[in-house]
Amino acid sequence: MHLTEQETAWLAGDAGPAIRRAMEIVVALGKIYGAERLIPVASVQISGVSYRNIGASGLDFLRRWAEEDARVRIPTTLNPTAMDMAAWRAQGFDPAFAAKQQEVVEVFARMGVGGGRPIPTCTPYLIGNVPAPGEHIAWAESSAVSYANSVLGARTNREGGPGAIAAALTGRTGAYGLHLDAARRATLRVEVTAPLHSIPDFSALGAIVGRAASKRVPYFEGLPLARGDDLWQEKLKALGAAMAATGAVALYHVAGVTPEAATPAILAPEHETCVVDDLTPGYALLNDATASVDLVWIGCPHASPAEIALAAEAVRGHRLRAPLWITCARPIKDAAAAQGLAAEIEAAGGRIIADACMAIAPVKDLGFQCVATPSAKGAFYLRNLAGVAAHFGTLEQCIAAALTGEW
Repeated sequence: MHLTEQETAWLAGDAGPAIRRAMEIVVALGKIYGAERLIPVASVQISGVSYRNIGASGLDFLRRWAEEDARVRIPTTLNPTAMDMAAWRAQGFDPAFAAKQQEVVEVFARMGVGGGRPIPTCTPYLIGNVPAPGEHIAWAESSAVSYANSVLGARTNREGGPGAIAAALTGRTGAYGLHLDAARRATLRVEVTAPLHSIPDFSALGAIVGRAASKRVPYFEGLPLARGDDLWQEKLKALGAAMAATGAVALYHVAGVTPEAATPAILAPEHETCVVDDLTPGYALLNDATASVDLVWIGCPHASPAEIALAAEAVRGHRLRAPLWITCARPIKDAAAAQGLAAEIEAAGGRIIADACMAIAPVKDLGFQCVATPSAKGAFYLRNLAGVAAHFGTLEQCIAAALTGEW
């Protein structure tokens, strides 16, 4: 691997132990994946923020960086936490857990993440971190990676937690994988003939294609979608998030919609083809047999203003039996409050939760055993990370479950 004079000096420890260790991680990852050089990145998004996931050892790892005066050198955003950082008591979190979760975010703030005031979210592109087409970045959250690569046309691999921190400290990542033209060609052509209408329909499609694609790059034909359509970004957000969960898809192309779809030879000659003519398997894939529903969760990935408006309209005039939690970035929660949407949701018995993700929260400790969601990614990780039963369905089905407590 070729390193510049500055990179060589950093690796030798000339800029201190934190940068030396960060360079060791970046270089090691680059060598593993065959990178011939490092490239500058314009922004970083860090995962591994929930205390439930990283635990005491992870917090110690972060403390060490901060104690060595590690500071990010490029704009860096943070993935969700396990709880609303301001309203965790109302959610039912144990104070001891809350203190540890708060310390995790405080350590990242000391490292300069978010300019010293991190906004935990899995949708940084909804709060201003919008990379330009062709721009190299180093993001970790799988749904954000998919959105950045596919919808925005930026270039990033799916970074791990320590790798993303190292990239933020050095402003570098290895030139391999989706940073290179060759890896961005589609190798799976997906012909869609099933009718798609709602955001959850696109999520169900993603659940199907993610399993079929694994790590391949899909190219979609036949999607009833155009740039500028109502909810087109939310539909692509749901599509990519589901494929990243049930498979490991970090990039996809949609004919006539995504920025690289029209690139000559973007569909590799050696591609395979699959046809999706029914969304039923996508919905059925992520539904458990449990009849009762303890919680309805909207906002995986974090909800946009339009998605909050849809939820407010759906619950208007109703009184919910099961709790409804909508997760989003704090600025979006504040905007929903200013628009009166939060009050409508609260009047029905729901709640908008900032900062948090239920899939990485101690859901069982909060008293929930079965969660319904209109997100395939959310249902997938509720089962596999949170360890609870899940139901995945349309927004109408989820609101009906909140009204009755039954699926």
